[in-house]
Amino acid sequence: MCGHGEFHGHYWDEGCCCENSRFRGRPFHRRFPSQEEQIARLEEYLKDLQAETKAVEQLLAEMKAAK
Repeated sequence: MCGHGEFHGHYWDEGCCCENSRFRGRPFHRRFPSQEEQIARLEEYLKDLQAETKAVEQLLAEMKAAK
């Protein structure tokens, strides 16, 4: 029991907001990605874009050569 001693009535709970909740008694804390995580994600995205650009350039070259 969390000690609140009352029913909070949240739709996801069977009782108290800490007991039997989808968070299993842990409070919810929003976590934002760190700057390092953002940089890594953007670098991966850039690699994907560069690969896509290379594929499009190759396709254009093949189409021009086929004329």
